[in-house]
Amino acid sequence: MIRVLVVDDDARVAHNHREVVEGLPGFTVVDVVHSASAALGAVEEHRPDLVLLDLYLPDESGMTVLRTLRTPASTGHPVDVLVITAVRDIEQVRAALHGGAVHYLLKPFPLSALRDQLERYAAAHQRLTRIGEATQGDVDRLFGLLRPAPTQTLPKGLTSATSELIAATLRAADSDLSAAEVAERTGVARVTARRYLEYLCADGRAELRMRYGSTGRPEHRYRWAR
Repeated sequence: MIRVLVVDDDARVAHNHREVVEGLPGFTVVDVVHSASAALGAVEEHRPDLVLLDLYLPDESGMTVLRTLRTPASTGHPVDVLVITAVRDIEQVRAALHGGAVHYLLKPFPLSALRDQLERYAAAHQRLTRIGEATQGDVDRLFGLLRPAPTQTLPKGLTSATSELIAATLRAADSDLSAAEVAERTGVARVTARRYLEYLCADGRAELRMRYGSTGRPEHRYRWAR
């Protein structure tokens, strides 16, 4: 379970972010706070894995919080930070990236953008727990998941609405699914379901498993990477 702390001076925005986090499997919100001092206290108390951090805070800049959290001696355990802010100053963006933020989301944004970034973080988090010694391919995939190119688009012929539908179906499943099962649950054609499943696997958000039956012919099974 990925433990998340939400930090935002706007209570309504913080509530929305909390709902997004709690709507994703494998995530839980440990606390919601609205100031820098409360954020540092909550980190010490709850030891979250990830902090959703606004930079506009009433007592200190969120950058101060980021720098403190990225100092190992300050927390005693690793804490990742996803910056969520309306600050567009390029120096602040550079400072956040140099300070170790896993990503920088600019307000306003659709909540689906936050959901997507959390899913990518979960996929990267899961990969890190499985890797003993990293290869260059492992490193490339991890950094690609955490910091996807902003111009990334779906392959030709795929739509974001159907991609989100397929992704939601995998997230909600209790076990892995075949393309035929995904097609049945979503109402799309089997070949269409497979195209989206292959895209999600290539993007690192889903995983392919082979199941061998009595005939020896493997069945392709897909599961959400969490």
